[in-house]
Amino acid sequence: MYVRHLGLRDFRSWAQADLDLEPGRTVFVAPNGYGKTNLIEALWYSTTTGSHRVGTDAPLIRAGADRAVVSTIVVNDGRECAVDLEIAAGRANKARLNRSPVRSTREVVGVLQAVLFAPEDLALVRGDPADRRRYLDDLATVRRPTVAGVRADYEKVLRQRTALLKSLSGSRHRNDQGALDTLDVWDSRLAEYGAQLMAARIDLVNQLAPEVEKAYQLLAPSSRPASIGYRASLDGGPSSDPDREFLEAALLAALSARRSAELERGMCLVGPHRDDLELRLGDQFAKGFASHGESWSFAVALRLAAYELLRADGSEPVLLLDDVFAELDAARRRALAAVAESAEQVLVTAAVSEDIPSGWDARRLTIELRDDDSGRASVVQQ
Repeated sequence: MYVRHLGLRDFRSWAQADLDLEPGRTVFVAPNGYGKTNLIEALWYSTTTGSHRVGTDAPLIRAGADRAVVSTIVVNDGRECAVDLEIAAGRANKARLNRSPVRSTREVVGVLQAVLFAPEDLALVRGDPADRRRYLDDLATVRRPTVAGVRADYEKVLRQRTALLKSLSGSRHRNDQGALDTLDVWDSRLAEYGAQLMAARIDLVNQLAPEVEKAYQLLAPSSRPASIGYRASLDGGPSSDPDREFLEAALLAALSARRSAELERGMCLVGPHRDDLELRLGDQFAKGFASHGESWSFAVALRLAAYELLRADGSEPVLLLDDVFAELDAARRRALAAVAESAEQVLVTAAVSEDIPSGWDARRLTIELRDDDSGRASVVQQ
């Protein structure tokens, strides 16, 4: 799989960009602030319909514009597929597949499969649980696009249920039987969709675990062994059983047990939105105990494991490397470069050519900005 063409209109700093790309390795070289990361972000948006840098779409639209457009032409086993995504300000986003409109942007997820390595990856180890949940959900969605619908359904139910809990948090509403009956309905919906999402995550973690262990050993052979596990909010312990019926029943029981606390606080205390991906080095949690080098090794191992799973599914995902070589020491650079040797397409950004592994046979493109404020740039092959 590779991206043959990337087109941008009013995306981030780019008023317009039209890039013809090729299989193999391509390096975008430009100083910071020239928009090279925006190119990688646009490709990741085509993969997941989300950004790896921000949680909302509004920052993706160029200042002064009312929408942004990301267009890609993806080649997979010789067949071309065009994906157009329109990111709107204050309106629902739109998508087209092979120039024909589709009902939801979720329908284009999975056309482009990619694995992204970025400086933000350190948050997978040192950041909040939300960063690790998004890692799992993005990978699960790329592998099984139907997960996108499950995520959307769960988030909608969560918003509705949370709003009801907030309205009931005052003591004068506590005996409103009609509202409590409505809460029972939302409990069942949250348990239904939550169990589906948790099952997808747990199944994914079970498959990821051996790949993470191998990848970390490759990156840091003298370090403690790495392991991962899914920590659910149901009982605070690791979960490895992806059975939906069991999870749905467990969620319902937990919601019932925590109802008084939820009504008191006006928030939803149970569900996959409060779960975490547990990362360990030996017997210790990686967060708070891993060194800087160990944290980077773990973050890269999570991405390498994702790459191996996608390949095992029969895909050849595009590798997106956003300025990560500058963050890694020589040994980790070599390990990542070795993986990139076998990829069908690798797209890399770097501030200076010296950040690229020596001896790499790669097409090098330089971004040159215009002197005016048009937001237009040209890409020149070196």
